[in-house]
Amino acid sequence: MLLMKKVNLWLLSFAIFTAACEQSDAPKNVETPIIPSAIDHHTQAINPYISFEHLHLDVGVDFTHKKIAGKAVWIVDNKQNEELLYLDTDDLTIDSVIVNQQSVQYVLDNPKPHLGSRLSIPITPGKQTISIYYHTGSHPHALQWLSAQQTGGKNHPFLYTQSESIYARSWIPCPDGPGVRFTYTARVKVPTDLMAVMSATNPQQKNDSGIYHFKMEIPIPAYLMALAVGDLEFKAINKQSGVYAESYILEKAVNEFSEIGTMIAKAERLYGPYQWGRYDILVLPPGFPIGGMENPRLTFATPTIIAGDKSLVNLIAHELAHSWSGNLVTNATWNDFWLNEGFTVYFERRLTESMTDKSYADMLWELGYQDLEKTVNELGSDSKDTHLKLDLSGRDPDEGLNDIAYEKGALFLRLIEQHTGRERFDRFLTQYFKEHAFKTIYTEAFIEYLQKNLLNEFPGAMDSINIQAWVYGPGIPSNAPRADKERFNKVQASLESFLKGTSPQNLETQQWTSHEWLYFIRMLPKPMPLSQMEALDEAFHFTHTGNSEIACAWFITSIAANYTPAYKELEKFVSTVGRRKFIEPIYTEMMQTGKTQMAQNLYKKYRNNYHPLAQNTIDKIVGYK
Repeated sequence: MLLMKKVNLWLLSFAIFTAACEQSDAPKNVETPIIPSAIDHHTQAINPYISFEHLHLDVGVDFTHKKIAGKAVWIVDNKQNEELLYLDTDDLTIDSVIVNQQSVQYVLDNPKPHLGSRLSIPITPGKQTISIYYHTGSHPHALQWLSAQQTGGKNHPFLYTQSESIYARSWIPCPDGPGVRFTYTARVKVPTDLMAVMSATNPQQKNDSGIYHFKMEIPIPAYLMALAVGDLEFKAINKQSGVYAESYILEKAVNEFSEIGTMIAKAERLYGPYQWGRYDILVLPPGFPIGGMENPRLTFATPTIIAGDKSLVNLIAHELAHSWSGNLVTNATWNDFWLNEGFTVYFERRLTESMTDKSYADMLWELGYQDLEKTVNELGSDSKDTHLKLDLSGRDPDEGLNDIAYEKGALFLRLIEQHTGRERFDRFLTQYFKEHAFKTIYTEAFIEYLQKNLLNEFPGAMDSINIQAWVYGPGIPSNAPRADKERFNKVQASLESFLKGTSPQNLETQQWTSHEWLYFIRMLPKPMPLSQMEALDEAFHFTHTGNSEIACAWFITSIAANYTPAYKELEKFVSTVGRRKFIEPIYTEMMQTGKTQMAQNLYKKYRNNYHPLAQNTIDKIVGYK
């Protein structure tokens, strides 16, 4: 009852806003309604009376001094005669600002925790062209500058950005909130032996000038701004998709992602047309801190998903699904992050099921449930941080980027599917993506839309689902759906047989996928006797596996068991892989099992190989100062 009162109080404002923002088939800029539920506490730039229409970026990439420098030209519409334009910056040096061809006096505030410095620029009524000349600072959160030795190819330096959640402001002065969308063009100058690519139209080969031009004619939020510069080559998979990568891994990547055309077609059959034109994938150096980033038209992906057998490409299914949930329909604030990631995990699992079968997708659901349980235990079962709707005001929004948004959000949608039927729920989601395309949405708006367009057809569904418990309540609700564990039950039987003395060579593992192996290793007792560790390693060669998911799980088990034969490969793994999903639990296990010196020595040795986002995480785990 409390929930619906909140929704109804909001409804009138939303109806007025929606009527004002109805769009034609061509995407247009969209404003976020400024009401309590939708206030973005992580930007200092939002003004409902100023429309950000277009950005033109004209910058050079300087590897010698590790700086991006140039100008950001904003075209805005000052509809209500506001006196100041506000932009987000973080560790940027502003050299000058020109408004409508006139130099102006700007103010750059002192930095605030998590938010950076607000840039205030005097403006006049109507359309404005604002040119900001600037360069990046010494510690930009979004940028990782890699020497040649830190790349996979070892021949040329590399630069890439990671703008999510609020790090675009560290390389572009911008309105850095997910509720503000704008189109952009760019001119980027790089060393002539390197290629630049962005989240836009892209070149497919190097040129002699080192100058590259880009265009994104569909409005996107700042966190989807992306740039990478390196010794890149391109190879097409089909007419719509291809791979950018360093030459040493290009052929492997193309082979691993060869089914992307089928994946796009199946995604469209699920939830409507892909609306971004091309879908290409950039394979980044191993230090990339996350699995993938859904930058429009150019997914950034970690090389750790290239296992040689396509067993880990469900991550590409996830990033492709973001082309609908996140990129097409975007969470209005980072408090509503589950609207991006919960929808995307659900979509990813459905897409994976269509590419494989139900039993395969069920394994992903179960492993995800295990991840969710672990996160809830770490945060506390009563913690407000386990709510879907978060309150991150005054905090780093990255604190909400965990399995609550991903797995609890996906389970909530799966529960709705169970109550309404898959066919009806699919029609609802297709309608949702179509009606909210190129717009932002927040939690209360979605709940109202859900009730009006789906749940009202199913008497009692509101009570049975218990939206209040899922969205505004802690932990994992008691009605959370669980996947069929048919395949994992067989793994469990093999595990119990091994623990009772059966030789590993006699276990029936011939048909196992990566997910069955991952479940098997996760379920091993801690610490394992060294004799059993040796037997498993001799039979299955876990220490030298080329599968990063299995390697990570095995190294964690090895640390707990003090299985030193794995330590050389463990060090090799953490020296090259910067993906937080892997290095965070490995360093945590070292710290929790009395191997503090080992953790601190390894981290000190390889810290510079990690992205600043990963450094921030591991610094806290190992007590780095």
